Amino acid sequence: MPERTYIQDQQLDEERTLYGLRHATLSNVTFAGPADGESALKECVDIAIEDSLFELRYPMWHIDGLSVAGSTLTDTCRAALWYDQDVRIANSRLLGIKALRACTNVTLDHSTISSPEFGWKCERVSLSNCTIEAEYAFLDSRDLRLVDTNLTGKYSFQYVENLVIEGGVFDTKDAFWHARNVTVRNAVLKGEYLGWYSEGLTLEHCHIEGTQPLVNCRNLTLVDCEMANCDLAFEGSDVQATVRGHVDSIRDPRSGRIEVESLGQMVHDTVAGCGAQVIVRN
Repeated sequence: MPERTYIQDQQLDEERTLYGLRHATLSNVTFAGPADGESALKECVDIAIEDSLFELRYPMWHIDGLSVAGSTLTDTCRAALWYDQDVRIANSRLLGIKALRACTNVTLDHSTISSPEFGWKCERVSLSNCTIEAEYAFLDSRDLRLVDTNLTGKYSFQYVENLVIEGGVFDTKDAFWHARNVTVRNAVLKGEYLGWYSEGLTLEHCHIEGTQPLVNCRNLTLVDCEMANCDLAFEGSDVQATVRGHVDSIRDPRSGRIEVESLGQMVHDTVAGCGAQVIVRN
């Protein structure tokens, strides 16, 4: 085993202050100060960070093997984790813009994220018991899993591929646009224009709210979902759906079969017309 370096109870603010560090544990370290240096940890290997504070920019780039626990990355800690692999974050707060990008094999647990443009172009990311506030979360990322995680924002999960969501509340407009191979189970989905242009989107036992959901989808499946305040749903989509309760209106689905308990209005006003079978059970 390589010899391990321990750094604790220090304040560091120089440019690239720990560049190239390997096999190290940092405890109660503050990255802040008048030197205002960037890129504190870069091109590093096997770094464990606990109970530390990050206020400076670009602190953790190109790290192979990183764990962060009980730490805070403030709103001035811009673009904190980029190009890292094998990352574990627990009981921490990520509060700066663009906190996670182009990273691989990332696990976040019991953490709070408030970060515009969070999680872009990442692969194999898992979140459990987290809260996220972000515009454009997870743009163009793949192989994602979110469990009991809540998200507030706009334009979430656009162009994602291979995503599984289990539980949680997602209050976000334009979610899942152009997404591929997405499964959402037992979740609340609130927001306008859900899932447009998606392919292989499956919603199981979900509560859906918002205008004009699920338009121009391919291979769309709904299993025992609720749709509250949803109008002009399913336009131009290939869909197999069973819906509990009432749907305000459905507009000309392209193909498939839709079963609802109650339907306010069937709207026929598109050039293509309706090619799906729509069944009102009651």
